[in-house]
Amino acid sequence: MEFTPDELIRVQAYMRSTFSNDNIAVRPRSQTPDSIEILLNGEFIGLVYKNVEDGETSYDFNMSILDIDLPAA
Repeated sequence: MEFTPDELIRVQAYMRSTFSNDNIAVRPRSQTPDSIEILLNGEFIGLVYKNVEDGETSYDFNMSILDIDLPAA
């Protein structure tokens, strides 16, 4: 399912509120309309996928973390 302009605004507002960070932005993906990019200070950090099933809509935030980015134990 494709994201509507209203959903983009609402997801961005939710992410900003949840993480207390106004530097979070969303960007549509031209070749994959069922997901949007999440950016922090202009840097890609993850994707949000839209899922519509049985008349209900859900959004799944996916963020990959590379082991080289983790601090030493």
